[in-house]
Amino acid sequence: MSVINPRLSSCSSELSPGKKRSLTTSSYTLLYRSGAGISSGLFQGTHAISSSTPFNPAQQEFSAYSSYSQSQYSPYYNSHHYNSPYITSSNISPAAIAAPLAYQHPEHPVMMPNPSPESHTADYHPPPSPPTPGKEEGIPGRRGSDSKLRGRKRVIDPAPPLDSDIERVFIWDLDETIIIFHSLLTGTFSSRFGKDSSKAVSLGLWMEEMIFNLADSRLFFNDLEECDQVHIDDVASDDNGQDLSTYNFGSDGFQSPAGAGSLCLGSGVHGGVDWMRKLAFRYRRVKEIYNTYKNNVGGLLGSPKREEWLQLRREMEVLTDLWLTQALKALALINSRPNCVNVLVTTTQLIPALSKVLLYGLGSAFPIENIYSATKTGKESCFERVSQRFGRRAVYVVIGDGAEEETVAKKKNMPFWRVSCRPDLEALSHALEMDYL
Repeated sequence: MSVINPRLSSCSSELSPGKKRSLTTSSYTLLYRSGAGISSGLFQGTHAISSSTPFNPAQQEFSAYSSYSQSQYSPYYNSHHYNSPYITSSNISPAAIAAPLAYQHPEHPVMMPNPSPESHTADYHPPPSPPTPGKEEGIPGRRGSDSKLRGRKRVIDPAPPLDSDIERVFIWDLDETIIIFHSLLTGTFSSRFGKDSSKAVSLGLWMEEMIFNLADSRLFFNDLEECDQVHIDDVASDDNGQDLSTYNFGSDGFQSPAGAGSLCLGSGVHGGVDWMRKLAFRYRRVKEIYNTYKNNVGGLLGSPKREEWLQLRREMEVLTDLWLTQALKALALINSRPNCVNVLVTTTQLIPALSKVLLYGLGSAFPIENIYSATKTGKESCFERVSQRFGRRAVYVVIGDGAEEETVAKKKNMPFWRVSCRPDLEALSHALEMDYL
């Protein structure tokens, strides 16, 4: 029977520091939070979204949001198109959750990896995703008056909006919302949607291997597994800006024989100044790699891994009925707006989360500065950081499938859009296209 790698843990404190862990199915309960109910809809809080039409009360689960009228989506989401994806809490039952849905995607023949590296760009084409208008790179300071510039027409490229200029922030969950991964390994996805369980587990294990191969070989996960951070810049203050072009990470003494990982465990416990600087160097290099290859993951993987990755992506899209493609459409619609931004808050550790984002082709949707790991602190703390970053004037919309993000959204009076099946993503894209969100 296939076994599952427990290293994709959302609770790293439960794991023994400084050593590789064997593959066990029983430990997988620690990996991610379990799936929540399957009711859908957008919950309206006190921060109402301007220019939006009220939502159907039947799609809302919070008593505080029951004062809105019906009929918003009826012209757009008829039952014959979506087969009633919105299920109220009164309709939820174990039988309804376990009932498989008919497989809608036509069978595709098995495609073998193309051995030609030059042809990989034509093998898989995710929907176009315009650059995020967030603060992806620092805005260069304007030059002062200079005699060499006198008499010349200066052309200034339009700068991306500052964090304080963002008007709407969409906070996304990752697993089982944007991507399908954990439920492939546990068998939940195949049982809910009537898929081949052995095929689903096989693809899940294949993707898991690629996630950790990339994290270990390129993103320093062997060094950083026990030194997890919430955000990529959390240790940037310890970085002295040293040129890393010729720096040898393998021989800088970062890993000590007596378990260097223990230096990272516990809140506020750090190593010495020299050790912290080496930690900051690794996170800086991870950031550089992400920004360099976020739109060219095949170049980062190299051949033959690139061809394997393309094959895996194709097969997963067939199995999941183009789930990721539909999520990418919604992300691209948000990115196309001038003062809107996508933010990712995931319970996966930061380095594996970055590996997932790259391998699932989400790099153009999420600048690395917009990715937060809630493994150590929980999602409420991450939501608070995001709110402080973009300010109180912005409107925050939470998109997810789990109870944790739903509870935090309710507590902070943020609208919440539940994703429990692909039609929920289709409805989200329609709502964005019609400017309801």
